[in-house]
Amino acid sequence: MKKHLIRPALLGVIVLILGVAALLLAFLVGSSGVSLGALFSLLGGQDDSTASTIFFRLRLPRALMALSVGGALSVSGAALQGMFKNPMADSYVVGVSSGAALGATVAMTLGFSVSFISFGAVTIFAFLGGLAAMFTVYNLARIGGKVSTFSLILSGIAITSLSSALIYCLMILFRDKMESIILWTMGSFSATGWTEVSVGLPIMLTSSALCWLYARDLNIMLQGDEAARHLGVNTARVRRNLLILASVASAAAVSVSGIIGFVGLVIPHVVRILSGPDHRTLIPLSFITGGVFLLLADTLARNLVSSQELPVGVITALVGVPFFLYLLRKGRKTV
Repeated sequence: MKKHLIRPALLGVIVLILGVAALLLAFLVGSSGVSLGALFSLLGGQDDSTASTIFFRLRLPRALMALSVGGALSVSGAALQGMFKNPMADSYVVGVSSGAALGATVAMTLGFSVSFISFGAVTIFAFLGGLAAMFTVYNLARIGGKVSTFSLILSGIAITSLSSALIYCLMILFRDKMESIILWTMGSFSATGWTEVSVGLPIMLTSSALCWLYARDLNIMLQGDEAARHLGVNTARVRRNLLILASVASAAAVSVSGIIGFVGLVIPHVVRILSGPDHRTLIPLSFITGGVFLLLADTLARNLVSSQELPVGVITALVGVPFFLYLLRKGRKTV
C-alpha cells in the first residue's frame, strides 16, 4: 500500500479553507449575487431587504443543500467502496440512483399530486424509489440467509438496467414530459428552499454520521472476511447496515437534487489517494470534500452560461469523467 501524500489533518484544513472560499463565491457570484459589503452588513445585523431576500431565501439554502448532497453522496460512495473493497462502487452499484430516477419519472408522467411537509410527488417518489431499489437488490442477492458481494453487484446491475428500460418506455409514452425527465436526471438545485434543507439535511447528516460509526469495522474488513470474523466483526451485519445507511443517504440526496454523477465515485477515490484508506478519516474527509466540490460545481453551473443555468450534473461529469479516466490510466491501487 502506498503511503498517503497528505496528512489527514492537513487535508481537512485545506478543504475547509476551500469550503469557506466556495461559500463566498456562491454568495457573491451570480446574476443576483450579494456584494461583499452587503454580505458583511447582513452578517452584522444591518437589514437590506433585497440583499436579505437573495441571501436567506436563495443563496444560503441552495449552498447548504449542495454541501450536504455532495457530502452524502461521497460518504455513500466511500462506505460502499470499503464494503465491496472496490473503488469503482457507488450508489449506482446498488441501484439507488436508478430506482430514484424511476420513481421521479413515474411521478412526473402519471401526474401524481401527493405531498408531504411541502415536498412534491417527484421528491417523495424519488426517495421511495431509491429505497425500494436497494431493498429489492438486497433481497435478490440474499441466498441461504447470506449476501455475497458478487451477487449484490449483479443484482444491482440488473435492477439498474430494468429501471433504465422502464424510464425510456415512459419517456416514449409521455413525450411531453421527456424534457422534464431529462433535466431531473441531470441534477439541479434551482428549486431548493428551506423546506428541502430542513428535512433533507438532517437525514443526510444522520445517515452519513452513522456510516462513520462503522469505520473501524470497514478497516478490519479490508483484511478479508475471514480475518474480520476472527477479530469479532460480524461482516454480514455490517454490510447489511452499511448498505441501508448508504442507500438512505444517497436516496435522500438524489430525491432533492436529481441524479448527480461522479461525486460518490471520484471524491472518495481522490481522498483515499491523498490521505490513505483509513475510514476513520476517509469518511469525514469525503463528506467535506464532496460538499465543497459540489458547491463549486453548482456555482459554475449557475454562471457558466449567462442566459441560463446548466444542470449541475453536466459540470460534475465534465470534471469527473476526465479525472476518473486519468486515475484509471495511472492505475493507482488505493484499496
